[in-house]
Amino acid sequence: MAAAKKPAPRRRTAKPQPRPCPDCQGNGEITEAVRVGTRKGRTTDDRQAGLCLTCWGTGEAPTT
Repeated sequence: MAAAKKPAPRRRTAKPQPRPCPDCQGNGEITEAVRVGTRKGRTTDDRQAGLCLTCWGTGEAPTT
């Protein structure tokens, strides 16, 4: 007697990868220029890291 065929295993599809944020390129942080002075607000050569306000630090593009 012939052996019964096993059913084919189901294929698992990969979840789609989220698009990276256009402002921070997917890392969740942006750099801002440091401004000094109250009146003129001179911009210095120094930079500081800040949370990306578009994606709130997740690195994923916001859905609209």
